[in-house]
Amino acid sequence: MHLVGPLGFRLDDRELKRAGMDYWEHVTWKYWDSFESLHKATQAGTPVPPKFYYVTTKSKRAYTEPRYRWGDYLVFGRETAGLPKELLAANAGSTITIPMFNPQARSLNLATAVAIVLYEAMRQVKKI
Repeated sequence: MHLVGPLGFRLDDRELKRAGMDYWEHVTWKYWDSFESLHKATQAGTPVPPKFYYVTTKSKRAYTEPRYRWGDYLVFGRETAGLPKELLAANAGSTITIPMFNPQARSLNLATAVAIVLYEAMRQVKKI
């Protein structure tokens, strides 16, 4: 998992346990100061750079449409605000969404949205 700052939470033991993340010790993660530094690091020295997919309610492309590859990145924003508009505008061709029956009454929290999209990517890559 890659976390891009600034974060809306702290990464100390007490805060993570309070959030119910008692499995944190089993997660491989890396913190990045900016999205630019993450993107630059992933593009360097690779013959086929990974793709980034930006998950937003504002896309017309369903999360099931891309053909995911091992190493691709799924980018999610804050639960309350989503991804920054500037980031979405700069990557409009790579946005995806989870279709909703009633888009005016979205009810998925961030964890659920991550699970839905990640499972589809894993299904394609690992043939679950």
